[in-house]
Amino acid sequence: MTLLELLDGAEVVEQGGNPQISGLEYDSRRLHPGDVFVAMRGESSDGNSFIDRAIAAGAVAIVSDSQTESPRPNIGWARVLHGRRALARLSANFYGRPAERLAVTGITGTNGKSTTAFLVESILNAAGRQDALIGTIEYHVAGKVLPAPHTTPESLDLNRILADALANAATEAVMEVSSHALAQQRVFGVPFDVAIFTNLTRDHLDYHHTMDEYFAAKRVLFEGCGTEPPRAAVLNIDDEYGQKLARKQHSSQVLTYAWSKGEFHAANVDITPRGTRFDLATPAGAIPLFSPLLGRVNVYNIMAAAAAGYARGCAPEAIAKGVAALHRVPGRFERVDCGQPFTVVVDYAHTDDALRNLTALAREFVKQAGHKGRVLTLFGCGGDRDRTKRPLMGEAAGRGSDFVVLTSDNPRSEDPLAIINDAAVGLQRTGAKYKVEPDRKAAIALAVAEAGSGDILLLAGKGHEKVQVTKDGSIPFDDGDVARRLLRDAGYECEAASAAGKTP
Repeated sequence: MTLLELLDGAEVVEQGGNPQISGLEYDSRRLHPGDVFVAMRGESSDGNSFIDRAIAAGAVAIVSDSQTESPRPNIGWARVLHGRRALARLSANFYGRPAERLAVTGITGTNGKSTTAFLVESILNAAGRQDALIGTIEYHVAGKVLPAPHTTPESLDLNRILADALANAATEAVMEVSSHALAQQRVFGVPFDVAIFTNLTRDHLDYHHTMDEYFAAKRVLFEGCGTEPPRAAVLNIDDEYGQKLARKQHSSQVLTYAWSKGEFHAANVDITPRGTRFDLATPAGAIPLFSPLLGRVNVYNIMAAAAAGYARGCAPEAIAKGVAALHRVPGRFERVDCGQPFTVVVDYAHTDDALRNLTALAREFVKQAGHKGRVLTLFGCGGDRDRTKRPLMGEAAGRGSDFVVLTSDNPRSEDPLAIINDAAVGLQRTGAKYKVEPDRKAAIALAVAEAGSGDILLLAGKGHEKVQVTKDGSIPFDDGDVARRLLRDAGYECEAASAAGKTP
């Protein structure tokens, strides 16, 4: 491929040279001889500062969004209006525009994206379709499970993944689409066939600053990012922002869902510790559903995924089969069972809304189980993130719990005690009993020691994550593994419980 072929469709304002190119890269550390280097301004650094390093590493052409950098001698050159949009166009061209040859379902919202994505994938698989899944927890490509460094990867990595999926007979792709990715135009040029909106609650205001800006970023998925709007929009109209989207929609097919209204809604809901059963009303008639996933929030996730499956032409039988087949989502109300007389759950809840939903589910769980147990919640707040949500999280945990352990959760560059103090303000308003332990491992030990027969202990915030991020860097840390070791040390038989099928 030549540089001019690679630049097809990009917003080029100046161009010179037309070398043959063998690859494309935006990180000078990963560049190979013969590559094009896309030098673009980022959130924390400017790739244009690394142009000469890229040339020294063998770059044969530079694509830059700088208005001050000058072409280098004997090197192909293109100046573009917008670096990330250019990267998206070039990436699509280099990999043969794979997104245009797949039916892509995108999911956005504050909470529920991961579970909804796993459910959509399960429904598509039940309908006999091959797909790729891209999201917060992990990526699924051609039968492989890959680590997920970002919820939505940069466009070069995204097109590489989609091309790999296409080469392995995939016809569909399911993507979580974060507000950061939409604001940064990482999905520029991706023609989404179906777009799902789950909900919008306070989060990421360290980046978006206001709820209006946060919503504006989410709205891009439904307006089209360098493409026509999605053919079908699936919208939660129990959410006020979902209602706003429904009032101003550009898609040719709009499918709404809610607890008791909309084209898709639930009836005869029965939630027990063994699973969730309900009748799903759809435009094609009612579908009886059973899911091993628990709780009211998962009824919403199932409705969203079912509506997306319907939009993709999946039969009611495939929707029911796919919903029933998904037994667990890593780090989402995931139980740690070592035969102990209390329940331990690992969950990703890291906003005040998610903590409210989680503690409400836990309360219902112990009630349905016939126990008079307590709800115990361990949580922390992320460092270098929106400080204003910390007291809200503290208040949500306190109001929903009988006992709270306040600890650290990826403090990053901040002092863990300063973060804890911010959250404690809201927690103290509730009058709930609580203890503070900045060391997360010691905090989990404290919480496990506090739990008694019939209680439910929620280890909230990290979910599927495998590291704790501190000012000294990332250290290996897994809430579930820590809890298992503590339970094993206390004399419980984790392996026996797992073999007996008690662990999902």
